[in-house]
Amino acid sequence: MFEKLALMEQKYEEINEKLSDPNVVNDNKTYTQLMREHKNITPIIEKFREYKSSEDSFNEAKELLDGGGLDKDFKEMVQAEFEESKENMERITEELKILLLPKDPNDDKNVIIEIRGGAGGEEASLFANSLYRMYTMYAETKGWKQEILNANATELGGFKEISFSIEGDGAYSRLKYESGVHRVQRVPETESQGRIHTSTVTVAVLVEADEVELEINPTDLKIDYFRASGAGGQHINKTESAVRITHLPTNVVVECQDERSQHKNKDKAMKILRSRLYEAMQEEQDAKIASERRMQVGTGDRSERIRTYNYPQGRLTDHRIGLTLYRLEDILNGNLDEVFDALATADQAAKLANQDA
Repeated sequence: MFEKLALMEQKYEEINEKLSDPNVVNDNKTYTQLMREHKNITPIIEKFREYKSSEDSFNEAKELLDGGGLDKDFKEMVQAEFEESKENMERITEELKILLLPKDPNDDKNVIIEIRGGAGGEEASLFANSLYRMYTMYAETKGWKQEILNANATELGGFKEISFSIEGDGAYSRLKYESGVHRVQRVPETESQGRIHTSTVTVAVLVEADEVELEINPTDLKIDYFRASGAGGQHINKTESAVRITHLPTNVVVECQDERSQHKNKDKAMKILRSRLYEAMQEEQDAKIASERRMQVGTGDRSERIRTYNYPQGRLTDHRIGLTLYRLEDILNGNLDEVFDALATADQAAKLANQDA
């Protein structure tokens, strides 16, 4: 590992040199590529240099202790330095192992989140809205931008389904563990007996794929235009602005009727379609590498029950890592970092165990 880090440090110095070369600065493509590489490698090099500093202190203290002839007070001070440096080296070694884990190439990308009400009818639709609110409030705390791509609202203010994009640095790295079935347990407002109902909502987190990564042949598409429909007859378009795109080779169908403009709906539908096809392509690649699942803390399968939100107890439980928190309201208001940190840590631990196996 340390040989690899020494080579990495050498490369880091070379990148620094190149970044100060006026010819490189003027070449936008090369400069952007080097800056990205520099950003990715910097935390590793900083941690490696921290290790080397502790190692120097350790060797210095060891030399003094081995030489002998120290007075009592000075010997105690050197011994303390020796122990502290040794502990620091062990801690930093573990931190470096995590930093050197293969990075998910999609981590810095934007995402498209699709939320669909499952079992539980209107109650499931209302909870779909609660999850949409939770994710968008989290995005706000991060300074990320969100945009609704398509929504099928119900008369009581829920969503049968809603698709929206979140754009921001590291959006996928934080939200990627959310795919699966989310279960809610609460007493619906319409329930006169005060009985707790259980409903489910399905969440899918897709990487927003750009045109360079996934080229779609226009002849593979069947595009239909129709009139948009809305809850309770509101905002219904009189023109055929809603768009349905079918990708013939895979039979993936995407509808978009959120905008009044046919052109905007088509653009949004294509964005969703591209991301769904990209996900399918990734799943195919992942299936070939059976030993390492794409997400160690969960399969990412939309049918996997990943979390329960219990309103009467104010409890959130993530079944994949056995995490239980009693601050449900706070989490539903977008304060998700504790949950996401725990999932990322469990994922890293599983990957480290895989690496050592």
